[in-house]
Parts: sequence; C-alpha cells; structure tokens
Amino acid sequence: MARKIADEPSEDVVASAKTDSAAKRSPFGRLSVFFRQVVNELKKVVTPTRKELVSYTLVVLVFVVIMMALVGGLDWVFSLAVNYIFGNGDITS
Repeated sequence: MARKIADEPSEDVVASAKTDSAAKRSPFGRLSVFFRQVVNELKKVVTPTRKELVSYTLVVLVFVVIMMALVGGLDWVFSLAVNYIFGNGDITS
C-alpha cells in the first residue's frame, strides 16, 4: 500500500511531541497523553473494502492450506524414516 502524505507527521505534531516529552508530567498526565496518542493513531486506520477483505482472506487461507500440506508431507516422510530406522526395516509399514 502506498504511503500517503497524511501518514507523515506534520511539524506541529512533531513539535507537540517534543514538548510533551520534555515536560515532566504526573502519572495521570502521562496516561491522558497516551490515550490522546492512541486515539490519534486509530484515526489513521484505514478499513479495507469488501473486495480487499475477501482477497486478503483468500490469500491467507491458500497459504495456510499450502503450509498444512508441506508440514503433513514432511511428517509423513519423517514417520517413514523413523519406522524404517527403528522399526522392522520395512518401508511400507
């Protein structure tokens, strides 16, 4: 996703952050600054469209299925190897 100009902090945001960090605050003051910053960050969140959401979900599901097949295949190969080494030597069992 391309970066937007809105994602970059403006000069007044940087200046207020510097004054906030320079000033000694009480625990409640620091907590209120924290919550204000959380709200400001949540305003930047962009919710995906329905098409994007379906696309992302399908990508994740396909990736999970591929990884399950890979791990299952490796498990099967290793179980054959362990049965051959520690079992009766018959690869088909």
